[in-house]
Amino acid sequence: MKARSLTRETILNLGTEGKTLPEFKVGDTVEVGQIIKEGDKERVQPFKGDVIAIHHNGVSSTFTVRRIGANGVGVERIFPFYSPAISEIKLEKTGKVRRAKLYYLRDRVGKAARIEEKLQSAEKATVSAGK
Repeated sequence: MKARSLTRETILNLGTEGKTLPEFKVGDTVEVGQIIKEGDKERVQPFKGDVIAIHHNGVSSTFTVRRIGANGVGVERIFPFYSPAISEIKLEKTGKVRRAKLYYLRDRVGKAARIEEKLQSAEKATVSAGK
């Protein structure tokens, strides 16, 4: 498809239609199902961790997920929002943070690297369940 025949708005929104994503923000714990191709087989590999950054840039928007892997080594992956390699995104927990980027978690170890969970009140839970 030639970009010359498309308008600027069409190019910015290319690939975004038909893709529904859950509402999540920095500090939330998400599980991203990534499609892995091995030969002629496909499987979904989950990657569960905390969202430490979100870059809003139209179709090129990305989010960074960090988790602690084997032997206490931190593992980060940058996922494009509108990638066909992402099968699903599940919101596990909502975090209580006061920063837009949580890069300071890279220097923390153990309990200091945890994010406090944001709990909903009973009224908000019933309102959101009724939607």
